Amino acid sequence: MENGHPCKEHLEGVLKVLPDNPGVYQFYNAVGKIIYIGKAKNLKKRVSSYFNRDTGQSGKVTVMVKRIADIKYIVVATELDALLLENNLIKKYQPKYNINLKDDKTFPWICIKNEPFPRIFYTRNLIKDGSEYFGPYASVFMMKTLLDFVRQLYPIRTCSLNLAEKNIKAKKFKVCLQYHIGNCKGPCEDLQTEADYHQSIISIRNIIKGNINAVIQGLTGLMMEHAGKMEFEKAQQVKEKIALLENYRAKSTIVNPKITNVDVFSFSEDEDAAYVNFLRVVDGAIIQSHTVELKKALEETREELLTLAVLDLRTRFGSESSEIIVPFPPEVTWPEVTFTVPKIGDKKQLMELSERNLKYYILEKQKQADLVDPERHSRRLLNQAMKDLRMKELPAHIECFDNSNILGEHAVAAMVCFKNGKPSKADYRHFNIKTVEGPDDFASMEEIVFRRYDRLLKENQPLPQLIVIDGGKGQLNAAYTSLEKLGLNGKIAIIGIAKRLEELYYPDDPVPLYLDKKSETLRLIQYLRDEAHRFGITHHRKKRSKATIKTDLTKIPGIGPKTAELLLKKFRSVKGLREASPEEIEQVAGPVKARHIREYLDKL
Repeated sequence: MENGHPCKEHLEGVLKVLPDNPGVYQFYNAVGKIIYIGKAKNLKKRVSSYFNRDTGQSGKVTVMVKRIADIKYIVVATELDALLLENNLIKKYQPKYNINLKDDKTFPWICIKNEPFPRIFYTRNLIKDGSEYFGPYASVFMMKTLLDFVRQLYPIRTCSLNLAEKNIKAKKFKVCLQYHIGNCKGPCEDLQTEADYHQSIISIRNIIKGNINAVIQGLTGLMMEHAGKMEFEKAQQVKEKIALLENYRAKSTIVNPKITNVDVFSFSEDEDAAYVNFLRVVDGAIIQSHTVELKKALEETREELLTLAVLDLRTRFGSESSEIIVPFPPEVTWPEVTFTVPKIGDKKQLMELSERNLKYYILEKQKQADLVDPERHSRRLLNQAMKDLRMKELPAHIECFDNSNILGEHAVAAMVCFKNGKPSKADYRHFNIKTVEGPDDFASMEEIVFRRYDRLLKENQPLPQLIVIDGGKGQLNAAYTSLEKLGLNGKIAIIGIAKRLEELYYPDDPVPLYLDKKSETLRLIQYLRDEAHRFGITHHRKKRSKATIKTDLTKIPGIGPKTAELLLKKFRSVKGLREASPEEIEQVAGPVKARHIREYLDKL
């Protein structure tokens, strides 16, 4: 322990008497407030490690340790007990340096009310009155659809009357419209027994839990019973319910129905937070799905983060599945629970589905944050590009080059500039190739890159952090040669993008880099490339148009470039001019020039 720690002697005394048992430890600051709660397989080793200067701790841990004034601990029997106790204490005290696991207090639940003839409804308030709650549901639409479905199958009351037996016997109530349209069987007037109503509640509870097979089996037996008694109308009504359930199950089935009762967890993280998606699967159908975000506090491992999320979500959703599918084993094992890390098959498909849900959650979260803070999107995009392209500095200023020529005629080039991930059109530049004869793309690229950065250096203008060359290895090497001549090699990152497979090339590296086709970095580079191509083609067309004016129309006696340009603007091309009437030409060029034009075109 450091000599400068204000509570050195007291804490050294506590550390000496710590047991070698599993347990939970609590760090207190000078005013007696809990600032951190942790679990440990071995309390003595784990707590002592915080005060060991050789463990290479992060700045956050160092700051926290300096604020520890006292340590208390609770010894438990197993590591799992420690995890459960740690989770409960964190939720109770919410210490500053613990992981912040965002709660679901605003999400809705389905409630089966603890009352005679229970109502079923959705609520956002959990009341400890013996009622049953199922959820939480991340999708309100999904929850309401499920409620509508069970009410379609089983007529249950929606009123809030106190249907105690004495009130029904006293005939205090009259049936309402819901009874007359078939949505309720009238328990308020004793037209339905509590036992019959309870059977409907049992079936609804099973449907909500995803145990549809049990409901179908029960209804099939009831249908056969009605048929055996020649009650064919009742048998048909039950058969229609079975058909509805079969249809619901078919729409819900994702993988093999033999996967009867499993939980699925996928995991992703960034510098500040971890994200865990949870799927609950019963009979091959997903009955619940939810994603949580865990704000990192110190140096939590991914195993520790996943373990905390698994515990929290299984507790929250009341899951008792004996198999849990995970991307990697968590930190703590559960008795009578198997952890599976799938490689192939149906369980692997479930993991991939959970990962897709997680990906969409993160993307949606990013989009929402970008709407609030547009500059954040640029910062995140550029940071990701720096990481993907293995750069040492942020590519806040990027320039992209493209050549345009047709069989060596009218060779031009274009350069577009992006600043902070967005086009900076004031900095776009066109180049006419001056020193290259014929269709030599490599030499043209070498010329324009040299001219661009030679000028920036002479004018003391800021240089880009990244140069993108539209082309493969040959184009890239030509551009790199110019950077070497200017002494800029190694000072500016430069890559080439080949069109066929969207490969990214680096100088002196024969192996291309392949980015994910959906990655934001690749999309940014493609945007640069496409913008440079568009800008270059525009210039190329203008140059071709001027060349047409010069080579064809300006050969006509009395026709100069200005008149030729007016004619092409009106008739689009020499062909359009030839098809025009003398009167139309005269309106643009006047009678004398119109006569010369007709005479020339007739000779052609």
